[in-house]
Amino acid sequence: MQNLRLPEQRRKIYIEIALRRCRPGSGSTLEFLSKKTWNTPVTNIKAIIKQTLFVVVGGIATRLYMPERMTDDIDILVLTDDAENLYQELVATGSIKVGELSIGGSSWQLPDGSILDVLESQQPWVREAIANPNIAPDNLPIIRLHYLILMKLQASRGIDIGDLTRMLGGADETALELVRKIVKTYLPDAVEDLESLIVLGKLERGELR
Repeated sequence: MQNLRLPEQRRKIYIEIALRRCRPGSGSTLEFLSKKTWNTPVTNIKAIIKQTLFVVVGGIATRLYMPERMTDDIDILVLTDDAENLYQELVATGSIKVGELSIGGSSWQLPDGSILDVLESQQPWVREAIANPNIAPDNLPIIRLHYLILMKLQASRGIDIGDLTRMLGGADETALELVRKIVKTYLPDAVEDLESLIVLGKLERGELR
């Protein structure tokens, strides 16, 4: 029996099921799939975290790369070496730590009641990802697509697979080549799965027959 606690095994199961059932153009309209909006307000965490460098990841970050979906919390990524300074900033603004994250990091309740998940990492690509974000309409630093794809491949939860297919399906060939390069470098066992996810994304958009 496969160990579904392992991200790579979960990823393969999800992909196998999707490939069996996906049909060209099935699901949402191309107009919807091409829509990228920033309509839902996001807590101004730059007013809370003023010194420590970070990038927004998770569901909020996907808004730059696919149709907006509901998400209840804000996820950010910081270098492990910078985490303690960030936590001091959060405490100073009245934020309250509510727990530890199993993947490394902690969860905080911000003064407005929002939940902030702080992911810590020392992976070799993280410093570059934090130093070179995309900027959202409300000026939040958002992780670039290729790094976000890498993170979601590493996690490979059900919701991540859905996000991956929609982001990859909407990416142009220049963006996809950068994604392929990053995945080949830092997660080589996911190279084949990446290509399957690209196919699924293009199928949903009706671009493959």
